[in-house]
Amino acid sequence: MAVATANKTKKKKSSISDLYVWQGVNKKGDKVSGELRGASPTDVKVQLRSQGVTPSKVKKKQKSLFGASGGSVGAADIAIITRQIATMLSAGVPLVQSIEMIAKGHEKEAMQNLLNGILVELQAGRPFSECLKQHPKYFDDLYVDLVDAGEQSGALDTIYDRIATYKEKAEALKSKIKKAMFYPAAVLAVAFIVTSILLIFVVPQFQEIFEGFGAELPAFTMMVIHISDFMQSYWYVILAALILGGYAFKQAHAKYPSVRDKTDEIIVKLPIIGSILHKAAIARFARTLSTTFAAGVPLISALESAAGASGNAVYRRAIMSIQREVQTGMQMNVAMRMTGIFPDMVTQMVMIGEESGALDGMLAKIANIYEMEVDDAVDGLTALLEPLIMVVLGTLVGGLIIAMYLPIFNMGKIIN
Repeated sequence: MAVATANKTKKKKSSISDLYVWQGVNKKGDKVSGELRGASPTDVKVQLRSQGVTPSKVKKKQKSLFGASGGSVGAADIAIITRQIATMLSAGVPLVQSIEMIAKGHEKEAMQNLLNGILVELQAGRPFSECLKQHPKYFDDLYVDLVDAGEQSGALDTIYDRIATYKEKAEALKSKIKKAMFYPAAVLAVAFIVTSILLIFVVPQFQEIFEGFGAELPAFTMMVIHISDFMQSYWYVILAALILGGYAFKQAHAKYPSVRDKTDEIIVKLPIIGSILHKAAIARFARTLSTTFAAGVPLISALESAAGASGNAVYRRAIMSIQREVQTGMQMNVAMRMTGIFPDMVTQMVMIGEESGALDGMLAKIANIYEMEVDDAVDGLTALLEPLIMVVLGTLVGGLIIAMYLPIFNMGKIIN
């Protein structure tokens, strides 16, 4: 009996997490739509009626077979609507009206549904931070905490402007990091593809010619021919191994924190790329801490948010170590210096900020400096890799051509 009751409870808890898409009419007679969690369609209809919405259609949201569709809501979309909300609040437009206007004018149906769902909850009298908390996929704890701080202080417009700036800077930094990671990957991919094509299709043509020579081939040429034979015989095995290996790594990276942490540790040690990632992590740390601290969030909580937003396991552990030391009464600049990963300039600027009582402003300056350094480093990497691609491809293609023409050169010497 007890087992049956436990099973019922378990089923009930899992069903509550179901997400339903709804359409209806609000008190003003306007058509509205959105998403809402509930135990059943009936439960969702009851919730909507209690919020002043007459539902016309409620159905369970289906998950796409191939993941998110092109109309899904991304981090860049959240950054854009955050700036729109901040602008409207600064202009004196009420929050409910701001969200309603943005929802009606947005081109993505998924975003319209998201905003309409938040709008219905707002109209029912729930705090804005609580409404956002119902959508953790789009609004993380840091976002919600900052909105809550703005509501508590009565300065939501000011706080929202800071959130918008933070999101814009974060997305710009993310874009730069992706750009920095893309170029080395592109060089390797192009080099692999070109080399594979030459080994599988071009080298065999020369091999047929060499078989008629009846002479011993140079060691370099024989090595290339053996590699070509292997590629011709097992190209599908190599391709399958690369695909399966990539898929396995992606799954392990998503599932196991230890894999993510080890990957972060390896990446930050790479030449050039590692330096860019170090600067990006410092920029994220400083930007997050500046935004949260300026919004009135206590330093201990702000450090926890900064650790989560650092984007790298090495810096996340270091920031959590700083948090523990600060809790014991140690100055933050001293705790930062003890980690051994923050540059002296950063710790000195933090020390000045602590002594002058303007830590948030000093952290914002640090973030600006390192965001500019990341930008310059990525531009420099782009300029460096353009000739590097030519050198790598030239070396590979040139090496294969030399290997194929060596027997011909040797034959010419014998004839002479």
